Amino acid sequence: MKIILTIFFVITMARSAAQNNQVHADSFSVASINGIVSEMLRLVSREKGKQRDWERFRNLFLPTAHFTVVNHSDSISHPIETVGLDEFISLMHDPYYDNGYLEFEIKKVVNEYNGIANVFQTFHGKDSEGLEDNGINSYQLVYFNNRWWIANLVWTVENNGIKIPKKYLKN
Repeated sequence: MKIILTIFFVITMARSAAQNNQVHADSFSVASINGIVSEMLRLVSREKGKQRDWERFRNLFLPTAHFTVVNHSDSISHPIETVGLDEFISLMHDPYYDNGYLEFEIKKVVNEYNGIANVFQTFHGKDSEGLEDNGINSYQLVYFNNRWWIANLVWTVENNGIKIPKKYLKN
């Protein structure tokens, strides 16, 4: 009986440690500006055949967050589109994204004051069709309850010959 209780105790402690490590990892990713924007890129990227963790993704944002794409391409009839968090997640279930999309940070510029921050994050994106673009994500963040939250995300990519300014590229 002591052996069974000891085994039960060890298993319980191992599960508790694993849960604590997951909580620690989650809190680490949202405890810093660098952590939360890096986690956003990690979660929005997806190799073909891999699943996204939408609950973890949702945990990065305020429930009222907006996602706005600015597209100055001549072939687009609606150059600015804005959706909420649920609609953004729904749009990411499109077969286009299911085939894979990867986004990598090139550089970021952070401005922060008294619990608010703006981050310009230059990125390189690559889709499953081989299309590659550079662009900028502009995050608005707020700090409360001992962590950062993404309040809004606006992004655009290079198009119509408008290149990303050198100050937002690697040194």
